[in-house]
Amino acid sequence: MRKVLTIAGSDSCGGAGIQADLKTFAAHGIYGMSVITAVTAQNTRGVFAVQDISVEVISQQIEAIFTDIEVDAVKIGMVSQTETITTIAKKLVEYQAKNIVVDPVMVSKSGYYLLQPTAREALIKTLLPLALIVTPNIPEAEVITNMEIKTTKDMEKATRLIYEMGPQNVLVKGGHLREEPVDILFNGKELRCFAGRRIQTRNTHGTGCTLSSAIAANLAGGYSVEDSVFFAKDYITTAIEHSQSIGKGVGPVNHFYNLYKKAGL
Repeated sequence: MRKVLTIAGSDSCGGAGIQADLKTFAAHGIYGMSVITAVTAQNTRGVFAVQDISVEVISQQIEAIFTDIEVDAVKIGMVSQTETITTIAKKLVEYQAKNIVVDPVMVSKSGYYLLQPTAREALIKTLLPLALIVTPNIPEAEVITNMEIKTTKDMEKATRLIYEMGPQNVLVKGGHLREEPVDILFNGKELRCFAGRRIQTRNTHGTGCTLSSAIAANLAGGYSVEDSVFFAKDYITTAIEHSQSIGKGVGPVNHFYNLYKKAGL
């Protein structure tokens, strides 16, 4: 069985973060493992508190995995502090981690800053060069590139700018576009557009975490970067289309829709 490690924050309501990642891995037939970087108090209405895990414990979690279990891919999500980022980067280099997917989580949907401003440069300079693929949405890409992104042409420019920062592939997600969403992948030579359709639902909690985890799962399964993105897009579209009205705010996507359907639930 293929094995994927997520390094991210915990979401107490189960829709995003570590919980979404592990659900996504399971839905892809992947054995999921986790390194928790922070514990959040959140629900469908917002994030109310964050407790960062010490770098010593983060380091020990990574060591515990890599010294015992082969890791076929790594997904990195919420990493809020400079020390956390540098510790993770050091350990991934030490253990020669492969198929690294970086989802630069910066702000929650409710507006809570999950990445400290002082840590942004560390993420850009330390983690991006390790990534096989980085998956920012438009607001995150704007922060990384320090440019305004309003159109697909802007997105194309942003992918090139981020590529120059070191990752092997860049996927800028277009869910924040005013027109129909399109994601743009750049591998240093070619641009590939993944057209989508806007699904009318407010239940989109965990979409970014889920997409990047699905990409990592597909990479672990031996697919190319382009195919991994294609299959992950199909998976997240289904998950959003059948998202769940859980809670009083932005509900989660449905990670197990196909399994529930087979079970008659």
